[in-house]
Order: sequence, then structure tokens, then C-alpha cells
Amino acid sequence: MSADSACYHCGLPVPEAGGFHAVILGEDHEMCCHGCQAVAESIVASGLEDYYRYRTEMPNSAEELVPEDLRKLDLYDHPEVQKSFVVENEDHLKQASLVLEGITCAACIWLNERHLKQIPGVSEVSVNYASHRARISWDESQIKLSAILAEIRRIGYQAHPFNAQQQEERRQARRKIDIRRIAVAGISAGQVMMLAVALYAGAVQGMEFATKQLLSWFSLLLTAPAIFYSALPFYRSAWRALKQRQVNMDTPITLGLLTGFFGSVWVTMQGQGVVYYDTITMLVLFLLGARFLEQGAREKSVEAAENLLRLVPAMATRVNADQQHELIPVHDLAVGDTILAKPGETIAADGVVSEGESSADESLLTGESRPLPKALGDRVYAGSINYESPLLITVTSVGEQTVLAGIARLLDRAQAQKPHLAQLADRLAGWFTYALLALVIVIGWYWWLHSPAKAFEIVLAVLVISCPCALSLAAPAAFAAAGSHLVKRGVLLTRGHALETLSRVTHFVFDKTGTLTLGKPVLQRTITMSDVSADDCLLLAASLEQVSEHPLAQSFLQAVAGRALPSVSNSENLPGKGVAGTINGTRYRLGNAAVNSVLAERCRLADDEIIPGATVVWLSDNERVLAGFVLADMLRPNAIEMISALHKRGVRISILSGDAAAAVEYHAHVLGIDDWQADLAPEQKLEVLEKMQAGGTVVAMVGDGINDAPVLAGASVSIAMGSGTQMARASGDVVLLTENLLEIDHAAGTARFCMSVIKQNFGWSLAYNLLAIPFAAVGLISPWLAALGMSMSSLIVVLNALRLR
Repeated sequence: MSADSACYHCGLPVPEAGGFHAVILGEDHEMCCHGCQAVAESIVASGLEDYYRYRTEMPNSAEELVPEDLRKLDLYDHPEVQKSFVVENEDHLKQASLVLEGITCAACIWLNERHLKQIPGVSEVSVNYASHRARISWDESQIKLSAILAEIRRIGYQAHPFNAQQQEERRQARRKIDIRRIAVAGISAGQVMMLAVALYAGAVQGMEFATKQLLSWFSLLLTAPAIFYSALPFYRSAWRALKQRQVNMDTPITLGLLTGFFGSVWVTMQGQGVVYYDTITMLVLFLLGARFLEQGAREKSVEAAENLLRLVPAMATRVNADQQHELIPVHDLAVGDTILAKPGETIAADGVVSEGESSADESLLTGESRPLPKALGDRVYAGSINYESPLLITVTSVGEQTVLAGIARLLDRAQAQKPHLAQLADRLAGWFTYALLALVIVIGWYWWLHSPAKAFEIVLAVLVISCPCALSLAAPAAFAAAGSHLVKRGVLLTRGHALETLSRVTHFVFDKTGTLTLGKPVLQRTITMSDVSADDCLLLAASLEQVSEHPLAQSFLQAVAGRALPSVSNSENLPGKGVAGTINGTRYRLGNAAVNSVLAERCRLADDEIIPGATVVWLSDNERVLAGFVLADMLRPNAIEMISALHKRGVRISILSGDAAAAVEYHAHVLGIDDWQADLAPEQKLEVLEKMQAGGTVVAMVGDGINDAPVLAGASVSIAMGSGTQMARASGDVVLLTENLLEIDHAAGTARFCMSVIKQNFGWSLAYNLLAIPFAAVGLISPWLAALGMSMSSLIVVLNALRLR
């Protein structure tokens, strides 16, 4: 190879031992090095080949070697840029939340997912049709984010990082453009319809040829803005699909519009025949209007989810080392920073209260309507609202690591994972589109042979009336509306199949501890055995427990919260027994019966004083037993009402617990549950569950999401109790954010209602197409009426789904 030959990319000489090549503009060109070869191939793969076609000289600097559009994408590979929208997992795996622009129908979603999943290094792609948000996971060691963005651009779409505020601004800008297109179509349709009245009247009463031609040419000019501006989104969508050798729902629409327009232009130029300018402009107006209303309805269906993502403020008040307050962007916060949350402000990051006392409204995160008290050491979450007093907060999580971001990821996953019914609807819509195009050819051929004058109008009507938009929206619109409704009530769907399976559940299985009960011991009663009052005994016990780390210690301290405690000296931890300490010169012991061996025989209570499964803690001095404290796990509020409501739905209910039989039997009796099993290890619970499901039973498992993880994963559908960071990593198909157990019954009812709405939508969509197509095929439906019918069918489906909200 000659050293005189120049690199096609940078213009530098190609070395003797080169061997680097790239195919550009259909020709093979030499490169000087692997770097130029890689950049050139990236430019070609990104659809930016015109860079080479239109450049007028070789670049003078390294910065000029890459087109500006590609350099902008490279910025997204920078760690500082990524920290606000990318979460990094183990083994080089990263996940980003992006917004896709240019999505018009379900086929667009399919095209993006199918294309990106074929790229080496991309492990997962899921796109939410309602919000146009995409979750993309990739291996950073194999592919960069900029390359993924370039691939999306190559198939005709734009992608950029998701930001709630920016997304709302883009949405408003898009709405303005949509309204402008509708206005242009409306003006065109109105003017053309007035001319069409004259043409129709002239056909009946007589009209001079010159006048008729004049009106036809005016109609053509007035129709052009609607066809070449207002209808542009339909053409773009259809073209993107055709480039990938696919058809979508905009394909028959595009065929109908262009066939009608250019057919009318031909008739106008020939001076004989019927023109359809009025029909075409009305069709564009109806289609755009219906899609505008449909888009608004879809946005309402995911309104609650979108509201969550808008909770985090753009700015935060950071307290620096000099105790000075500085206002900074939230994405500049780091773990360990101290921020100030003033009364009425939204907390900017997850953290721990380091100074101050107040209360916080976490209703949009948990569904809990009451403000929750916050004091030193308490956790607070990004997106919650501080109420009464200022709080200093030490930041523990920022950006994609916050609980709120975790909720958003679970929501995206649930809404992007298509349930079986939604997948079936997509397949039906795809088959229907291909069948429709074949049917149009047959119908057109038949009418061309028997009545050529009617063939054009009938083909146009069939193309328009039979678009399967309503069919493809039947399931997704209902699932999105139901999911949004449940999020408002503190029920988070994290898997796409959750609602569909929950609607078919015939057997609910509950863990006991932490699910039906609070999962922590609570002081039930104090039984005095001396002349010391119950209240004084409780204060003594709480004082001794101040230095203990035992779980039972918190039960005593919570029982006397806010009260002054006597001081304790010579505190001592007695392993396996309890604690001891000196108060006002007297030595006290608190613990089990063995804590004071001399008095152990006196540590007895009557059977009716002990709750099954309870723990008894004894308080004594050197001479006597002062009191016995009965501590037991309590049922959650509304547990009894929730079980009763599920019984009314006709489902079976069981308890599978690892607790002792006495405690499980007691709580089962109180709840009215006859079927219970105790002393079960997690693998034993899973074995019982699998036996149930082997008989065809659809089982919903409700557990705490930690020690019940294997059982939750094995159930037909699982509901995990969770809050805070525990919730964000819960493995359940459904996560209960609220403490109100009645929401489990409400979720089951909503799931059944959702399936009913989907069946109604499917029934309407199929009935509409099966009835409308034959009428259009025999010439009983005009094209403008077909446009109205198709638009209304989609709108009816979406409005019916909104009943779930």
C-alpha cells in the first residue's frame, strides 16, 4: 500500500502496513488507523453518511473529525452526565430511562424494541406506550449509550434522557404543534366542504364546465395544506415501518389519503369524474382530532405515575462546611451532603434527619394520607413534603438510587411488560392489517370489473374504516388506567402480568409475621405482683432497656415515648437472660425467668393472662418480683376487615407461617381463617404452594418480600409488603406501599373490573370491524363517514378504559 494514499476520513497518509477499510456511500475506502475506521463506521451506522457527501474540505483538527450530531451523543457517555438518569448494577450493567420521540402507535414500540434487542451488548429494552418512556439495559464493556442513541436515530426516532420537567415542556410543545395541525385541517375541511356543497348542487341542478373546474381547482389548493402539513405524522409513521419491511396502523391511512388525493388531482386535471377533496380533508381532521383526544386520555391514564416523577425539585439548599446555605441543582448533590428542607418544601433526596423535628407528607409515595412525624435519625425520602419545622438532612441516596427512582423503575417495568391479553391484541392487529390490505385489493378488483366508477370511493372507505387502532388499544389503555388508579391508593404493580393473574386468583395465601401482623412485639399488658404501680414498673423497665440493643427494648421505649426516665447506673447486659442496673440505689433486673435465679420460681402467670405466642418479661429487685410484661405481635389494622372482604369474593384463604403453632392458631382464629400451617421453613412453604397450584388453583401469595422471597417467586402472583428501600428491591409482582391491608381486596376487585373492561373493549373493536367492513365493501358507507366511525371507535375504547380511574 502506498504511503501517498490518504485516509478518506481524516486526510492523513495511510501507512504501508495499513489494512483498515470502511464502506462509505457504497464504496470501500482506506483508513489510516483503527480509530478512523471505528469513527467512520459509527457515522455510517448512525445514518450520518451525508457528512462525507457534503463536506467541502478535510478537517483541520481532531474535533472536526466527528460530525456535531454524533459528538452531542458522545456527551451521554460521560459519568457526570449519566448520574442523573443512569443506574449502574454489577458486572458493567447499566440501565437508563429515556424518552422516545416520534412514537405514534404500538407498531413503533415493537419496531424500537425489536431493533435494539438485536444489538450486541443490549440486554433488555422495554417501552411504555402511554408515556413513551423506554428502559434500556446494556453492558458498558460491549456498547456505549451514545451508540444505542445513534441506533434509535438510525431507524427514524429521537431519544433523550428522561427528565420530568423537560418532558412536560416537550409535551406542551407537541400539543401546540398538534393543535396547529388540527387547526389547519379544520380550516381546509371547512372551506372545501363549502365548495363541495356547490359541486353537489351543480351535479343535480346543472353547472357550467368552467365553473365546476374552477371550484375543483380551488378545492385542490385548499386541500393541499391538510394533506402535506396536517397529515405528515401519518406518512412518517408509515414510512418508518416500511423501511423496516413492516406495516403498521398508519399504513392503510396513508394509502387512503394519498390514493384519494392524487386520484382527485387526476380527475381535476382530466375534467371529468368525482373528486374527494371534502372527504380527504374531513378524514384528516377526524383522525387528528381523535388521536389528540386519545393522547390526552392516555396521559390521564398514567397521570399518577407521571406525578410521582415530578415530585423531586430541580434545586436543593445545601449546607456547606462553613454552615453557609447554597442553592444548587439537585443532580449536583452527593451522598454525605447536608441539605436544608424548609417548612412547605419538597425534600430533594433520600436521607436521615440530622437536626430538627417535623412531619412529612409521603402520601404520593405510600398512599398514607396522614403526615408522619420525623425526628433525629428518622429516614426521609425524596419527593415527600416537609411540614412544620426546618430539617437538616444527611443525604444517603441521590438520582437513580432514591426510593422514588426505584418506584419509577418498577412502574416502567410493569407498564412496559405486556400482559398476555395485550400481546394477543398486538398480534391480532398485525394480522388484521395484512388481511385488510389483501382484502382491499380483492374488493378494488371486484368493483373495477363490475362498476369502475364506484371502485375508488369504496376502496377508500374500506381503507379508512377498518384501521385496527381500537383493537390495539383495547388492553393497553385499560391496564394503564388501572395501574394509575392503584398507584394513587398505594398499590404498585411491578410486573405486567400482575393484574391479569390477580383477576383469576382463587386462593390467597398469607404469611403471618410482618404481613397479617406488625412483625414486631408490642406491650400488651403489665401485670403487677407487688405494691409498685404498673406505671412505675413500666418506667423502671424502660430505663433499664435504654442501653440494650435487644428487639424487645424498643417495645418498652415506645410505650413510654416522650416521658422522662430515671437515670441508671452500673448497667449490665446479662447474655441470654436480660439486663440489670441500679436506679435510686436499688438493683433491678429485667429479662426472662432466669434473670434472677433466686426468684425464678415466682415468675408464673395464670393461663388466661398470657396471649398465645406472647413473650413474658419479668422485672425484679433483689427481694421480689415486681411485675410481668406480656409482649406479643399484634394484628395489623384492617386485617380482620380485609380477610372478611376476601371471603365475600369467594376465594379460599390460608396461612403458611414459620411461627409456633400456638401463635398461628390464635391469630387464625381471630381472623376467621380455618386453613393454617405453622413451623414451616421457606422451602416447606414453597412445597405446599406448589401442591396447591398443581391442582389448577391460581394462588396469590402475600408476604414481607424478604424471608418469603422463594415463595413469592413461586406463586402465580405475589404481593409483597414493603416500604422505603425495602420496597424498592421487593421481589413481588405487586408491592403494597400503604399500611392499609384493605387495599389488597381493592386491588383484587380492580383487577376483575379491568378484565371486564378489556373484554368490553375487545368485543366493541371486533364487532365494529366485522360490521363496518362489509357495509363499506358494498358501498353503503361513504369515506367521510368511515373516517368518523374509525376515529370514534378508538376514542370509545380509551374513554371506556378511563372508567378504571
